Amino acid sequence: MKVLRGLVTRVPAAEPEEAVARLSARFRFETDCADVASDLSNGVTGFVVVDARSPEKYAAGHVPGALNLPTRTITAESTSTLDREQMYITYCDGPHCNGSTKSALRLAELGFRVKEMLGGFHFWTLDGHPVEFATESA
Repeated sequence: MKVLRGLVTRVPAAEPEEAVARLSARFRFETDCADVASDLSNGVTGFVVVDARSPEKYAAGHVPGALNLPTRTITAESTSTLDREQMYITYCDGPHCNGSTKSALRLAELGFRVKEMLGGFHFWTLDGHPVEFATESA
């Protein structure tokens, strides 16, 4: 039987050992909305969710308990009271936005352990997770 090569199969898949190394490494840098929501609802500690969006967007709806720390405000001074023993999970509007990446990078440059929440607030709401509202940033 002849194998017809197409766009997907033109480049062979990695060997299983390579795939395990590469794919498992991704979990050191990112998490998803379902895992964050599950841990929050189960009272899991050890991480802080960071909303990297503007105070206005934060007030209009955010992940419950999230700290509003807009990307452009992340400095050594603005993070001086944050607990360096915690892991910080950043998010922004969604896949069309790189605010969570910028925030994660800035926090990492300041010595914090970070991960990004894939899909951001857009996927959070699409998945039907609870939303908290505020009149001012936390």
